Amino acid sequence: MWTLKSWQGRFITHPLPQHERLRHYASWCDAVEGNTTFYATPTRETVASWAGQTDPDFRFVLKLPRAITHEYRLASAGEPLPAFLDAIEPLGPRAHALWIQLPGSFAPADLPVLERFLRRLPVDHRYAVEVRHAGFFDDPGASARLEEVLAAAGAEWIPFDTTAFFASPPTSDAERDAWLKKPRMPLRTRALTSRPIVRYLGRDDTGRTVEGWRRWVGIAAGWLREGRSPTVFIHTPDNADAPALARRFHDAVRAEVPDLAPLPRPVPVGPMTLF
Repeated sequence: MWTLKSWQGRFITHPLPQHERLRHYASWCDAVEGNTTFYATPTRETVASWAGQTDPDFRFVLKLPRAITHEYRLASAGEPLPAFLDAIEPLGPRAHALWIQLPGSFAPADLPVLERFLRRLPVDHRYAVEVRHAGFFDDPGASARLEEVLAAAGAEWIPFDTTAFFASPPTSDAERDAWLKKPRMPLRTRALTSRPIVRYLGRDDTGRTVEGWRRWVGIAAGWLREGRSPTVFIHTPDNADAPALARRFHDAVRAEVPDLAPLPRPVPVGPMTLF
């Protein structure tokens, strides 16, 4: 989540113990995608360490374990769900939303399963759902029905905007790899709650990444003026410059909405010394 090798020595001091890296990342950005929780539920001790390295208003958007979303397909959460909820309890208010990323095979016909699952979830968390089946985007009826299900649970629909990435063929190894792995998602810009979440994938070329996110600057500014509190994650195929790009995006939105609070001052990056 915050230990990308290419960030070491650029955005995060290197060498630095792993249990201190989040504190440095949190000086660059005030939110993080919890993608590693998809593969394994962390221990409470690990999560307590995350809480200790971040301010109470730092935002974790944590992905539910794949056993729940991809293996059980929400039909029976069993032991993984309570174990996950117990593990993340030390985050307290930092658990901004629990991210339910569904497989591409999860179709509009499966909506009753999602509806039942959302109804069973504890109300002391916020939830956000990412769907990848084309039917949710191509069929207006399916889109409307999904919105109804999410609205009933107070849950958000997370758009993953890959339109800028797939606008032209890849030009680097990282882009070629992402070209095969990332979903070709239609553009969606509608927020359902007061806390919309957006995932944006640009290119390895900074200029093309910035050009592709211009619409989101205006959308995020509009949400802020409406009293919403959006969270936007900026990605590129190699993510090498993601923290700096995220701050650049934030600055662009802040130019539209001057009342938006600035991001923290980054911890200076330099070699560790004994004195």
